[in-house]
Amino acid sequence: MTAAALDGAGPATSARRPRHPGGLTPASGLGLGVALVWFSLLVLLPLAAVAATTAEGGWGGFWRAVTNEQTAAAIRLTVTQALLVTAVDVVMGTLVAWVLVRDSFPGKRLLELLIDIPFALPTIVAGLVLLSLYGPDGPLGVDVTNRRPAVFLALLFVTTPFVVRTVQPVLAELDPEAEEAAASLGAGRLTIFRRIVLPAITPAIAAGAALAFARGMGEYGSLVLLSGNLPFRTEVASVRILASIESDDLPAAASVATVLLVVSLAVIAAIDLLQRRMVRRG
Repeated sequence: MTAAALDGAGPATSARRPRHPGGLTPASGLGLGVALVWFSLLVLLPLAAVAATTAEGGWGGFWRAVTNEQTAAAIRLTVTQALLVTAVDVVMGTLVAWVLVRDSFPGKRLLELLIDIPFALPTIVAGLVLLSLYGPDGPLGVDVTNRRPAVFLALLFVTTPFVVRTVQPVLAELDPEAEEAAASLGAGRLTIFRRIVLPAITPAIAAGAALAFARGMGEYGSLVLLSGNLPFRTEVASVRILASIESDDLPAAASVATVLLVVSLAVIAAIDLLQRRMVRRG
């Protein structure tokens, strides 16, 4: 090849090379910058404001706020009920998603619509619906008002769709050939689900569980009418936060909010670690 040919190939070759190897293009950098600014305005700055408000009372004020007997009882109730509801959502949400994807039956489209109702209803409307069904004058003959099951029922109502809607599309995209091959080799349905299906949908289950838990930790509107907000019995942490704000004690409200945030992040991290281990074992 002649030198002229090499010279002619040089500019074309250099033009095809990426201008920023291993880095961001100007358009990508602009998009990243906009995303970071947007995320900071919506998430990081409000969280920083909560942390700053918490710090106003000092460590002593924070400790007094979160160890107050009534506040501690509300936090315990919120965390335990959110964990319990999340466990139920994982099982029932996965089951419902499986039925919607793998089975055909009359009323399937109606069920698809009903699953999204908790997403569409304002939370206070959801509370009114639950009160009309499970209140003293409800047609079902079941009255859970002002009792702890009211908290569980309200949280279950608003969190059920999360696992269903995260698992359903993953199940729909699974290739059935692997399951058919395992069945042809003599594997039972339980073995196929445990060794093939479950590892594939575990990340989706974990994502739905994290969303359900986070929603349960901060829920207010759907349970305020049904639970009665009774101290040491049905009062949740969000109600305690509102009570502190109404009494003009913002550091105490921020302290409880910080505890909820830390617990939520810890549980979400634990769920993520668990699903990663399950996927590796699978």
